[in-house]
Amino acid sequence: MTRQAHVLRVIDDEAPAWDRAHEAEVLLTAPRHGWGHAPAEAPPGWPGRLRWVHTASVGIDFFPDWLFEVPQVTCARGVAAVPIAEFVLAALLEHDRSLAQRRVAGPVAWRREFERASASPMPVLQGQTLGLVGFGAIGHEVAQRALAFGMGVMALRRTSAPVGLPGVRAVASLHELMACSDHVVLAAPITPETRHLINAEALSHARPGQHLVNIARGQLVDHEALLRALDAGPLAAATLDVTDPEPLPEGHALYLHPRVRLTPHISWAAGDVEVATLRKFQDNLDRYLAGLPLHDRVDPGRGY
Repeated sequence: MTRQAHVLRVIDDEAPAWDRAHEAEVLLTAPRHGWGHAPAEAPPGWPGRLRWVHTASVGIDFFPDWLFEVPQVTCARGVAAVPIAEFVLAALLEHDRSLAQRRVAGPVAWRREFERASASPMPVLQGQTLGLVGFGAIGHEVAQRALAFGMGVMALRRTSAPVGLPGVRAVASLHELMACSDHVVLAAPITPETRHLINAEALSHARPGQHLVNIARGQLVDHEALLRALDAGPLAAATLDVTDPEPLPEGHALYLHPRVRLTPHISWAAGDVEVATLRKFQDNLDRYLAGLPLHDRVDPGRGY
């Protein structure tokens, strides 16, 4: 017989989780639920009755370290992988085709754009190389779609575990990946080791004309080094769905740079991600009540 548990879902800033931990043994929460204002030190009595926290996000960098003093913490790993992967492919296609810029509103523009395309045919993704920094659920979904377009795919991951997807080649270093890729997609968690992973030194190895896509965390990229690489080479463009901070301050150079496409951290916001998140939580809740091991456990030592 399975038991019952009192679940607390924190949905606003008026009653933060750390003030209500004594009310429940299970907490479902998300970064936007007041964690940006959490105290630096654990509040008195934390974690109270809590035995398990499930975060409706994948990254754990939004939360204070003391959250992980709870016996079990799990996350929503993979729930937005498909929407984010489709966002990445849309960014790759927009970079190569620029269809919005080729829209015509009259016969003169029609002839101009026709002649432009005839003289300089647009690139195709087939035959290009995609480099993935990180190969978790998001990287896997991106790779599947890139392979379907006929792209070569290489991946750099933290561990030496096999990639496990036919057609994807593992690489040993960031330098190799940067040098061989037409498009580089950042899909890695932010940890002390990955902060400013894409810096001036890494960008110096980039293949000329490279397109950088960041759908992970803004802290992965040194923005000043990125701007220099866009202005002086070797980068041709950057698609940034995340920045550091979010949002960037008014007047920041990345907002209006002609080679930057900046979106407000929305790559995940397609389909019914909330339903997928709740289903993942419900599955883990059933396991918790049955005394079974939980899926998608967070390892604070690894940072994800």
